[in-house]
Amino acid sequence: MKRNATVEGEAPENAPLQGLRSRLHEPNFANERIKKAEGASVNVREVPVPSAITESTTWEAERAELEKILHSPLFSRSPALTHLLSYLCEKKFAGETEQIKEYSVAVDVFDRSDAFDQDTDSIVRVQANRLRKRLSEYYAGDGADDPIHLTIPVGQYVPVFQKITAAKREQEVPQEMGQAASSGNGARKWWMLGAVVIAVAAVIFVLIALRPKPAVQTAGTAYPPPVPLPSVGLPVGEEVHILAGSSRKYVDHAGKVWNPDSYFAGGNAATSTVQHIWRTQDPIIFRSSRQGDFAYNIPLKPGRYELRLYFAENFYGPENAGAGGEGSRTMTISANGQVLLDDFDVLADAGGERTAEVKVFPDVSPASDGQLHLTFASSKSGSAMVSAIEILPGVRGQIRPVRIVARDVPYYSNDSRWWSPDAYFKGGQLSTSQQSAQGTDDPEFYESERWGHFSYAIPVAPGKYSVTLHFIEHGIAGHGTPAERRVFNVFCNGKTVLAKLNILDESGENRPLVRRIKGLEPNAQGKLLLEFVPVTGYATVTAIEVVAE
Repeated sequence: MKRNATVEGEAPENAPLQGLRSRLHEPNFANERIKKAEGASVNVREVPVPSAITESTTWEAERAELEKILHSPLFSRSPALTHLLSYLCEKKFAGETEQIKEYSVAVDVFDRSDAFDQDTDSIVRVQANRLRKRLSEYYAGDGADDPIHLTIPVGQYVPVFQKITAAKREQEVPQEMGQAASSGNGARKWWMLGAVVIAVAAVIFVLIALRPKPAVQTAGTAYPPPVPLPSVGLPVGEEVHILAGSSRKYVDHAGKVWNPDSYFAGGNAATSTVQHIWRTQDPIIFRSSRQGDFAYNIPLKPGRYELRLYFAENFYGPENAGAGGEGSRTMTISANGQVLLDDFDVLADAGGERTAEVKVFPDVSPASDGQLHLTFASSKSGSAMVSAIEILPGVRGQIRPVRIVARDVPYYSNDSRWWSPDAYFKGGQLSTSQQSAQGTDDPEFYESERWGHFSYAIPVAPGKYSVTLHFIEHGIAGHGTPAERRVFNVFCNGKTVLAKLNILDESGENRPLVRRIKGLEPNAQGKLLLEFVPVTGYATVTAIEVVAE
């Protein structure tokens, strides 16, 4: 099953893993890295390289486990992940875990330049997330009986080897299956049960066959069409990501590559020095913009698309250089001559300055000339502007499903759904837990959470939506608050949708709780504003799914 969050850059099939291991133990390797990093905007300190002679022999079993993983079918067909895992483990074997940093991994493993900036390139975080998922797949299959399990804990890159005891392995196997496998008597019992089931099925089949048959319906009788199964994955096809007013590329937390400004006519590029922008993990997308009266003529293949326009008011507002506030900048935006937004005020729509604002438009198609013509016209005051333009394969009559997981990298769940990293949030904090979720086939999905007093402003098109919220209580409700004291409310656009929720009472400790709310409609600003308000302790959420009804 494909779990990776971005398309993998494949390396040659026979990647030089042995060469990498030998290089890691060369005395001059660390010094070469120091010299290579000179001039980079990263502080690198020299670390003595231990001699290979002093390496502890206690890593023998761990090395054997690593070799088994690297030669498994899951990893042998993924040279990039094999290279990354080998690098991390060799560093650990050499006693150099303090050197396992995002910068060094990017330069050593993914051939990034010395000017690598982790704020603008999320390659290491994305690939590490893929590696964690691939390891989970391995231990759910070929490696299930391995005496040692290798993991990369969320939030770090240092590998962890854990010896699996017999008692722990028994906990992972259903009791009935363990008994069946442990004795011949159990196997015979299962065989006899199967024979009985087959015999009963045969009798039922004979009775049905002998039952009088109804008359055959004549031609022209209308039969109801089969109900189509809902699509699990997102639609695929051509995508466009444009950073308005920017002259450089950017890789966001979801692994999407945003290209420099293009296809524009008129207007001026503008850049803001504002650092923090609310409701996004990628403020760089909102710091640049194109302003004035301008247009974009974007070539597209025939088809149906979803248009997403990104804004942030970084000039007007009480704390910004332009002062003012609501009404200081208004604009009209059209697509192929049809008005999408009239008298649009970014600051008023977002609820404040320095706040990420996204507008979503389904059922967009190119004009007869094969281009999508977007026009941005200044209205009553100020200059029109846009920070970014995104065009995605669309779904007829509705927006694409929105799936958000409370972590800083994307995630592929076991049901083949892609979840974007945390977005549209304000307030609260991210945290992870090493306690494994029970009662789910995807415990890794529930490792992270956003907790505190926070909200999500999720942009949608007009219509009705089902919102599914995923929770789990890991035992400590943030900053040491006992789990039993966590009680909170959830509101959507000011209306209570979950009252006095106590996860521990509902599902117990370390067990997922899923709540689905139907029939929700966006507010006047085109958002589902979900607010998580503590009653006692802190509110929490692991993931949010929004699907059009």
